[in-house]
Amino acid sequence: MATEIRVPTLGESVAEATIARWMKKVGDAIAADEPIVELETDKVSIEVPAPASGTLDEIAVKEGETVEVGALLGMIADGGKSAGKAKPETKQSATEASGGNQDQEAKMAGGGKIVEVNVPSAGESVTEAQVGEIYKKVGDAVKTDEAILELETDKAAQEVMSPVDGVIKELVVASGDEVQVGALLLRIEEGASAGATPKEEKPAAEKPAAAEKPAPAAPAESSRPPAPAAQKLMTEQGVKASSVSGSGKEGQILKGDVLAAMERGAPSTPAETPAETPKVARATSPSEDEAREERVKMTRLRQTIARRLKDAQANAAMLTTFNEVDMTAVMELRKKYKDLFEKKHGVKLGFMGFFTKAVTHALKEIPAVNAEIDGTDIIYKNFSHIGVAVGTDRGLVVPVVRDADRMSIAEVEKEIGRLGLAARDGKLSMADMQGGTFTISNGGVYGSLMSTPILNAPQSGILGMHKIQERPMVVGGQIVIRPMMYLALSYDHRIVDGKEAVTFLVRVKDVLEDPERLVLDL
Repeated sequence: MATEIRVPTLGESVAEATIARWMKKVGDAIAADEPIVELETDKVSIEVPAPASGTLDEIAVKEGETVEVGALLGMIADGGKSAGKAKPETKQSATEASGGNQDQEAKMAGGGKIVEVNVPSAGESVTEAQVGEIYKKVGDAVKTDEAILELETDKAAQEVMSPVDGVIKELVVASGDEVQVGALLLRIEEGASAGATPKEEKPAAEKPAAAEKPAPAAPAESSRPPAPAAQKLMTEQGVKASSVSGSGKEGQILKGDVLAAMERGAPSTPAETPAETPKVARATSPSEDEAREERVKMTRLRQTIARRLKDAQANAAMLTTFNEVDMTAVMELRKKYKDLFEKKHGVKLGFMGFFTKAVTHALKEIPAVNAEIDGTDIIYKNFSHIGVAVGTDRGLVVPVVRDADRMSIAEVEKEIGRLGLAARDGKLSMADMQGGTFTISNGGVYGSLMSTPILNAPQSGILGMHKIQERPMVVGGQIVIRPMMYLALSYDHRIVDGKEAVTFLVRVKDVLEDPERLVLDL
């Protein structure tokens, strides 16, 4: 019986990949889950594991060819007992190789089957993660789908579940370790009882793994040539490999790295990039203060937030324009219909639905605010994927309401409610976080009266909402008290002119002060 090897799902918007290399040749024995072929996309390189044990019977596509998601790569014939001898040829770490030997020893000694748990794929462009909290220790019993540990990526946190019932035999990583997608995390002895696992193996396995982890951190000296797509782009654009920092395996340069270097202006040396700016030495605290200080390592999410916000300031010509909106009409409409709205739609009528629809209304008239710069091109988005900034105990995340321009206010409120709950529970998926074209940030929920929000790159606009506060206003020659809110639009002046920014903000104000405009499309 033969088993097909096919191109796996490669992440949102990625439809094809290039065959980088085959790690096996026809006739080689293969173990289940052993990497057999490496694929390259614009953003990342991916190793495709064998879906079954056996012998590589056929290679359907050659190295350098481009294939689509789901395409047939090759065939594995049932190889029976010969599978598993091929491991020395695969590109594995010392830890994984020793793990294979331990598996064989465990089976020969009559123990339960050893199941390896690896770092799962975390979505497009995400190649590494940081080990967060570890819920179990060696010797603990686990059940299928029980959370074992938490991983933090640049965009979100996710829990790694146990694939089987058994006992933790070995933990290869510790809290705070940096791990690559596909790296070994731990081993579970399937079907074993708690207390039966030998613990003396842990130190021997842990130390080599820890010694190997820093290796991927220096991609500049890559021993692998650039990916074919990257090499072609560098040749066409005259970009030198020395000016590109590779993010692939062993520092390999991928097409996305070249595009990023071109957008930065392709600096002559990697040391000139913002990420490599020399750090200013911190002054030593007085001894009486140092004893009361606490030093905590930044999470990957917080590091990414810091880097992206700083990059946005460094790369965009950012400017902020302000206006104020009289919230009387929206508040009266909300008060009048909130009970009926909740009864019919099962969700409360808040302000975000009105603001999201007002924004999508204005984006249709001022498309530059919904666009982004790609090198020397401007990409206009004829759709509105609205990011909604949400503050969590882990940091700021921006889940996306997709196609908000096609939704009703009720649909927007439901989706924002779902995303907000998932953000606070740490259960946002990568699909929930990608593809935004414009962002709304509501600092008013924390009491902010006015602020200048920072762009969520590569977007060209972000709207800041603030606290509703009653103020005296002149209306028709009379001084009246009205609930007012300051609005702030930060925008990239490279693509959005001042006239367009002011007009956009005025359109949002007009719609909120006269909500009937949404119904009449005015």
